Amino acid sequence: MKTMLIRTAAIAAPALAGALFLAAPTTPQAAMTVQSSADTVLPGYWEYTTSAVGVRDTEQKCVRPSEINRFFGGLSTRRWRCTYPVRQVGNGNARFEGTCTDHKNRRVNVRLNGTYTQESFTFRGGAQLARGTPYLPASITARRLAAQCPAGAEYF
Repeated sequence: MKTMLIRTAAIAAPALAGALFLAAPTTPQAAMTVQSSADTVLPGYWEYTTSAVGVRDTEQKCVRPSEINRFFGGLSTRRWRCTYPVRQVGNGNARFEGTCTDHKNRRVNVRLNGTYTQESFTFRGGAQLARGTPYLPASITARRLAAQCPAGAEYF
């Protein structure tokens, strides 16, 4: 059982790291409400790094103004769909707790919290691959590289 859990963690780590950051709210209640323009992340060209179980991945994406709530609250991926029933965002602090499910109906519990500014954020937490097991450490750091996206930039 322990070997199987370690193997599952090693296989799931890259996808899980992405899921932690790239997970969209799926209900209107989960949508982030913006209290003021100073309390939201700005659109533009962003770089973000996910890390889980020693696996790091860095990407750059262009974020349109219409996509900023989805970007900051978590993105969607081809592999994972996440919901965050616990979603507290305001005054430079954020906390998310929820679940992510892949196309094979595998499910993980996710907890993240951290700080943000208009041009950066850092979230730390973890994911629980199986009920009753410890949360595996994970983190997400992001920074806005520019207000304008370069030619050929990838949009999400």
